[in-house]
Parts: sequence; C-alpha cells; structure tokens
Amino acid sequence: MNDMKRTRTQRRLQRGQAMVEYSMVNWILIVALIISSSVRMDWGGAQKQNIFDLFFEAYQIYYDSYYFVLNLPFP
Repeated sequence: MNDMKRTRTQRRLQRGQAMVEYSMVNWILIVALIISSSVRMDWGGAQKQNIFDLFFEAYQIYYDSYYFVLNLPFP
C-alpha cells in the first residue's frame, strides 16, 4: 500500500514538472515573438520592415498569384 502511494506522488510530481517546463517553453516562444515583431529588419531593400509586414507582403504576393491563375482564360 505504501508503494502505491509513493508511485502516485512521484507521478504527480513528474506531471507538475512537465507543466512547468511546458509553461517556460511557451513563455520563451511568446517573448521571442514579441521581440522579433518589434525589430526592424533590413533585407537589402530601401525600406525596413518588421516580421509581420514581411509575412503580410508574402501572403499578398501568394494571394495575387493564386487569383491570377484562377482568372486565366484557359480551361
């Protein structure tokens, strides 16, 4: 009976440690995203853009090319 209590306690402690590690990893990722979104990047162009602007520009190019292909006169 005492062994059963010990294994339950060990499992609970391991589960708690996993949750702490998971929370720390999430916190690090969120902080990295916030910092990277505020940093201006220069990719050799005339204007500096942050990461969100670059993603939106890439999405706009993708959307325009997809829309262009759908409107081609070929069947």
